[in-house]
This record gives sequence, structure tokens and C-alpha cells, in this order.
Amino acid sequence: MDINLPYVHQPSGKTHYRYRRKVPNFLRPALGKAWIILPLGKTPAEVVRHYDHAHKQAETELKAAMKGQPKKAQPKTELERYQWATRKVAEWGPMSPDAADALADHLEETGQGDLYRALVVPDRKPAPTLADAVKLYLQDRVEGTPDETKKRQRVDRVQAHVEKALSRGDPQIRSLTRTDAREVRDHMLADGDMSPATVHRYLNDLRAIVTHAIKETDDLRGATNPFNGLEVKKQTLAKEDRKPFSEAQLKAARARVLGHASVDLQRIWRMLEQTGCRLAEVTGLMVEDVHVDGLAYLDLKVHPHRRLKNAGSVRRVPLVGDALKAAQEALGAVTATDVAQPLLFKDYAREGGATAASATLMKHVRKMVADRKVTVHSLRHTIKDKLIKADVSENVQNMILGQSSGAVSEAYGGPEARLEAATRALRKALAFSH
Repeated sequence: MDINLPYVHQPSGKTHYRYRRKVPNFLRPALGKAWIILPLGKTPAEVVRHYDHAHKQAETELKAAMKGQPKKAQPKTELERYQWATRKVAEWGPMSPDAADALADHLEETGQGDLYRALVVPDRKPAPTLADAVKLYLQDRVEGTPDETKKRQRVDRVQAHVEKALSRGDPQIRSLTRTDAREVRDHMLADGDMSPATVHRYLNDLRAIVTHAIKETDDLRGATNPFNGLEVKKQTLAKEDRKPFSEAQLKAARARVLGHASVDLQRIWRMLEQTGCRLAEVTGLMVEDVHVDGLAYLDLKVHPHRRLKNAGSVRRVPLVGDALKAAQEALGAVTATDVAQPLLFKDYAREGGATAASATLMKHVRKMVADRKVTVHSLRHTIKDKLIKADVSENVQNMILGQSSGAVSEAYGGPEARLEAATRALRKALAFSH
């Protein structure tokens, strides 16, 4: 049986396997080691069985090193308390009726209700609730990701809105109805501080949380997700769409940023303006991702400190015009100050870094542009419009902007051919706009 899993290593001359992962240089001081090494067992079957746990542990260690702070413990749900108490009772083993009665009296008198119920009525198992679903989702889908704190906060807000809308505490998953789902949606829409677009995102989160629980929890097999297919009115959502910059707005915003923002933010803006990248894609760049010799490009790939939105987001983005100059300046600045520094923009290549960059840049944008639908992200929409006006095919647009599943790249052969096609298209679009 071949083992084809990342980071699986068998030391020379040894019979055992281990999870062996190199720690990036910039995380080693915080983590206190150069490698994460965890045992996986002696056989391929043991490796497969232990791999997921080891991989999650490694991701968690890397995440903790990035954040530098411990996780906040969450209170246990009724189901978690039942599971713990049931295990404890099982550990006590068989006992006579008299001994069981005596122990039950002791547990009741000392206020150990969870253990008392597990001993006296072991079949009275609590049904999984939204809190159980949230914990499972956080554990499987959020824990260990670079933006874990942000995702946890968002899930917390979603959970709070559900409980407030339904006014019955922590609802059981099987008890949720379509009427409940609509009440949750309408409650959020009625919140004056929440836009329809935000409600749309929160409903997507709820769908994902409940669907994951139904899939992974035996007691929920066969349950339906009442949030499936529940939409926010499209005409309402359309009002929230971001606009591209007009030529005058872009000229004014650019002048403001280049005249008042920090040097790093100026370079980030210039790269965004002529690449169409997402803000986090630029703030999370490493020095090794920037290629300025020959056909210049940004090599966007997953890093421990920065994930990408989807498979299509892993791509090479051409660097032309002022974006290339900004990238060259950024590389030169890193080389001049710290040759060993792996991050292109070290102040923003962290959890929350893109958010911080966006907040500061938005202050400058708002000084010059009053339209609330024009934001920093509008730079991406502006490039999209320029590509369309230059009659660039949708496939090539997707290669530049990373808006596809990745399948469209197959139409253009290898990475060099795709980069050449994307570079020609971007040059044409930027020249067409002048």
C-alpha cells in the first residue's frame, strides 16, 4: 500500500512513519522549533488512521504561532456533558443494584447532576443543538485556518442572531423548521445595522453549519436543512453590489493614497489597481511569490498565514506597468532592510492584516469618493470592466482574476502559456483604458 500524503516521512532504516513538516523561518521564533514532528504509526493503515489528527494539530500549532494567543474555552453543551458523563460511568464498570443506588444518592446529594442522569437514566440522550453544530463546524472547518479569529467571530454573530430571532435559547437542529429559517432571515433583515448582502452571507454560513452537522452526526441522519434554498430578494442584494471606480474617482483616490498613505500601502494600492487581485492576495505575498525578471508575475499560492478563496485563485497574475514598478520597489525595500525577511509586506501579512489595510485605505478613498458602493474592492471591479471593454475572453479574465474553479486553465496548456495569454490581455486592457 503506497502512502501518498503530504508531510508523511519514514526515517531511513526505520519501520515507523511520522508527520514531518518544516516550520517557515518567520514562525520559528514563536514556535520554538524548525520542524513539527508527530508519530503516525508503523503500518500504512495506522498512518491513514492518525494522519488527519496530526495534520490538524500541525495546522493549529502554526496558527497559534501566527496569532501568539491561546484559544478561549467555550462552555460545554448538554450533549457534550452527557457524552462526558456517560464515558465516566462506563469507566466505573459493572456494579450491584445496591452499589448503584448508593452512588446515585451520593451524586444527587453532591450536585453532580450530569453523572447522576448518566447513571440513572442513561438512555435519555440530549438531541444535538445549534451550539453542537457550531462547535463541530468550527472544529472541522475553521480551526487552524489563518483567519480563524475572524471566522469564529462571524459564526458567533450568526449563532446569536438565530437564538435572538427564535427566542428559545439553543434550538435543537431537528426542531428547526422552514418557518424558523424565514424568521431568522427576516429578523436579520430588520436589523438596521445589517445590509442585505451581510444577511445573504450569514444565511450561507448557517446552511454550511447545519449541513455539516447533518452529514457528520449520526443522530441527525435523515434530517433536512431548513435554510437550504432560502434567499434574500435579489433586487435587494443588487443594491449592495460594489461599483467600479469612474475615471475621475480613480484619479482622485489614487492621488490621495499616493500623497498621504504609508509607503507600503501606496505600493499595495498600485499593485491592486493594475492586477485586479484581492486585497488579501497582495498583503499576504511572500518575497518568493514575486517574479520581476522576464515575464513578470505574482505567483499566488496557499501559505500558512494566507489561504486563497478557491482552486481558481491559485494562479500567476501578470505584473505590468505601475504594478510591476511597485512590486520592484517593495522587493528592493525588503532587500535593503532585512535580506532574511520572507514577507513582502510584513506589517500586513498576518491575521487581520488585510482588514487593517482595507480600513486605512478606505479612509483615504472616502476623503475623495462619497459613493458608498465604491470601495477598495472596486479596484478589482474596475479591472474586470477594463478586460471586458478590451474584448478579453472570459476564460482569460478568469485566469487573471481567479474567479473560476480552475478548470478553465486547461484550455491554455502549461503555466507559461497561460501567463503569456494573461499578460497580453492585461496589457491590452490597460492600454485600452487610456
